[in-house]
Amino acid sequence: MNYNSCQATLEILIVEDNPGDIFLTQETLKNLKIPNRIHVVRDGEEALAFLHQQGEYQTAPRPDIILLDLNLPKRNGREVLEVMQGNHTLKEIPVIVLTTSLADREIFKGQNLRANCYIPKPYDLSQFDQIVRAIEHLG
Repeated sequence: MNYNSCQATLEILIVEDNPGDIFLTQETLKNLKIPNRIHVVRDGEEALAFLHQQGEYQTAPRPDIILLDLNLPKRNGREVLEVMQGNHTLKEIPVIVLTTSLADREIFKGQNLRANCYIPKPYDLSQFDQIVRAIEHLG
């Protein structure tokens, strides 16, 4: 998935319930050199509805990259990943997991959950640059 100015827009799905983190992530993604369109859902159920194009998300595009918080209401990030891995189309979408601790990565290994990248959840705007680098690397 290499994007340049001649190609389609990168569809990014942010799955995050914290308004402050959503804002900082959106601000950070303005630094991407890849044309992009950002979609935001605030819990695990909305994420799965978006991915399955159900309800209000019937016309939602297939994301090219997902930024997934683990601690979500309704269904957590681990549950979202489990559903994605059980679907041959969805499991191909790169996922960047935003973790609050290094222990989360070990939990994922033990549960056989796959993510392309684990990034400690940034606490300020300067740390959000890690997200941009990860997306550009995956893109």
